[in-house]
Amino acid sequence: MPEKTAIKKNTKTAPKIKATKAAAKGEASSILRIRVRAYDSKILDASVKQIIETALRHDAKIVGPVPLPTEIKKYTVNRASFVYKNAREQFEMRIHRRLIDIINPNAKVIEALTNISLPSGVNIDVKMI
Repeated sequence: MPEKTAIKKNTKTAPKIKATKAAAKGEASSILRIRVRAYDSKILDASVKQIIETALRHDAKIVGPVPLPTEIKKYTVNRASFVYKNAREQFEMRIHRRLIDIINPNAKVIEALTNISLPSGVNIDVKMI
């Protein structure tokens, strides 16, 4: 029994040690997390490339793009309205997603990313971590 409590104490204190090491270095680690979604993967990749080029132009450190799992929505529809119950059609929508992290962004990077124009059909979620 005492061994289990000792293990629990060590796991609780481990994240605090990591946080204090980052604070001791004097780094204020802020991450700008950008999630990009689109139905067409080619348009999505072109948009991600444009975002990365804009961030690199302003000397930002980038992690990604990380491809996230493709979300597939399937719909089954009857072909006939009344008689042929077994005749059905299936349709699907694929939503492709990418994740980009910009580490310690400055004001110029954020301003450049807000002024960027992307094609329609591309959804962007920006979060500061």
